[in-house]
Amino acid sequence: MSDLLPLVEEFCADFEALDRRYPTPLSPSRRQRFGKHLAAWRARVEALDFDGLVDATLLRRRIERDLSDLRHEEARDGELESLLPFAGIVTRLEEARRDFDPIEPEVAAQSIQNLVRTVDECRSDVETGHLAAPPHLAHRASTLAVKLRDALMDWFTHGEGYDPLFSWWLAKPVADAREALTRYAATLREKLVGVPADDDQAIVGLPIGRTALEEALALEMIPYTPEELIAIGDREYAWCEAEMTLAAKELGFEVWMDAVEHVKGLHEPPGGQPGVVRELAIEAVRFLKERDLLTIPPLAEETWRMEMMSAEAQKVSPFFLGGETIIVSFPTDTMTHDQKRMSMRGNNTHFSRATVQHELIPGHHMQFFMLRRHRPYRRAFGTPFWIEGWALYWEMLLWDLDFARGPEDRIGMLFWRMHRCARIVFSLRFHLGEMSPAECIDFLVQRVGHERANAEGEVRRSFSGDYPPLYQLAYMIGGLQLRALAREADAAGITRREFHDRILRENQMPLAVLREVVLNRSLTRDFRGDWRFDG
Repeated sequence: MSDLLPLVEEFCADFEALDRRYPTPLSPSRRQRFGKHLAAWRARVEALDFDGLVDATLLRRRIERDLSDLRHEEARDGELESLLPFAGIVTRLEEARRDFDPIEPEVAAQSIQNLVRTVDECRSDVETGHLAAPPHLAHRASTLAVKLRDALMDWFTHGEGYDPLFSWWLAKPVADAREALTRYAATLREKLVGVPADDDQAIVGLPIGRTALEEALALEMIPYTPEELIAIGDREYAWCEAEMTLAAKELGFEVWMDAVEHVKGLHEPPGGQPGVVRELAIEAVRFLKERDLLTIPPLAEETWRMEMMSAEAQKVSPFFLGGETIIVSFPTDTMTHDQKRMSMRGNNTHFSRATVQHELIPGHHMQFFMLRRHRPYRRAFGTPFWIEGWALYWEMLLWDLDFARGPEDRIGMLFWRMHRCARIVFSLRFHLGEMSPAECIDFLVQRVGHERANAEGEVRRSFSGDYPPLYQLAYMIGGLQLRALAREADAAGITRREFHDRILRENQMPLAVLREVVLNRSLTRDFRGDWRFDG
């Protein structure tokens, strides 16, 4: 157990307490308070003796990441000042309440009336073309206008019904503000984003640019430029394409995409997918045990569960999701005929065989089972390169160990591997401003063979804001890092089972740090991670 366990737990508790105390969007006070808090913690960590303390390096990196997030948040909020000039009225009211300042209802009513006037002026300016912004900024402004509306309603609910003067002065202005903010959010979507106000499936995204990408890569200890990573994605894709061609020829197809279309038709009938998933999960565990690749606790093997994904959720996640519960995508009776066909084809038996083990054992379910039992405080140091890289590493290792039973299985495994390569390319090019969401969708259809609706779901998931910008490339890049580390562990005489068990027992961290831990090398204060793992 780390000597820094109490310190890490204190940092997490402090951070979570402040996050609950300062929840209001677009709040300068929130940023200032977090900035002060993180600066104090950075000084505490820098005063430590780093030698041999893995968690000192990890905690420093977490603080640096949080400070970076604050800087980028401030820059993004600054870009919205012309679209949301009234935001300060809401944040000041809500923060005064949280500071327990007395409320003067008549004064607050005037402030909210001013807000309504300003919102209506902004809406008029947008409608007449006097106020404009790029679609991605307008989309974010529309989302934040709704959040500001909800924050104002929370503020009003706090006093409504308890103070007669509060309700008397404020009921009407707050109702007007709610209606004005709702109308303004809709106008931004319709006029500047170019989508219907009620279209919650539009894919807009927020490209973060080169500088933010490079900073995020440095914080993940990935010493590569975006262009170098794109080149890795292209190279890995070329390998997949060559293997696809070989598998296609075994099935009698000269064009590999024709073989992919053939395999898509090899799906279960309606209602048949749960049984297939169960058998695939059992098969993967048996394969691992026979080759002594991983210690699998009996309780981990016993406690996974299965649920079916709703038709609505499949618009964002058209394929399996996993953990202790594997969430299975397959058609529901509420889907259109075309939607049903695409869901069955995209989740055919051979594609599924390559993903069940990704989501269950040895993938995410196994990870989460172990994370709760070994150094759980390291959840504070989470990284998608560890989470998704582990599951992708196993996809590659199982390929090497001939997990595929024939060319159809190989095509299923290669489909997903190509998809991870494509994720590197389209996500980085999107954030560099070189590809639009529509071009990303076409890329997945034309280069990987996705059904169009499934490609739309993947791109929507990638750029919805629920995942950090590096998440999509972390699958393949993290897998390649772990594959390179496995070779080093082999050379050091560490068995594969020992290697895999050690990774899970150490919990999450950047893989450059994990490399030092696995190879029993001592970290020093100046460690920043310069591991060129590819090559």
